[in-house]
Amino acid sequence: MKRTDYISWDQYFMGVALLSAKRSKDPNTQVGACLINTDKRIIGIGYNGFPSALSDDEFPWEKEGNFSNTKYPYVVHAEMNAILNATQSLKNATLYVTLFPCHECSKMLIQAGIKEIVYYGQKYEQTESDVAAKKMLDAAKVSYRLFNDIHFI
Repeated sequence: MKRTDYISWDQYFMGVALLSAKRSKDPNTQVGACLINTDKRIIGIGYNGFPSALSDDEFPWEKEGNFSNTKYPYVVHAEMNAILNATQSLKNATLYVTLFPCHECSKMLIQAGIKEIVYYGQKYEQTESDVAAKKMLDAAKVSYRLFNDIHFI
């Protein structure tokens, strides 16, 4: 008889996203992403950080101040890194991500053909970016749902 206490697919893929987030060197927000195809195979993983050619020690991690002296113009979001690291077409793929995507990432996810987003948290709910992201995702018929049942970790 098979065991019955194994983890679900959602727990498995969100666990991969959460583990990926631990690679981020951002002192404030660590985000991980895991893309899977319709056969439930991982086809891309990413986390938020600077482009690989930039030094984590020479570019700023600050959140406030002059825009060019903050992290915001330099950080590549986890979703973008997962897309860039993808090993095959993302058409009809599912994204597991630890933070609901911003409007910029949502544009890329739609353009890449992702059809479902499963997210762990929503730190920026009701911000202008969040409202715009959901407006685009809804119009493009990309489904999204909260999943944070990972008590096994």
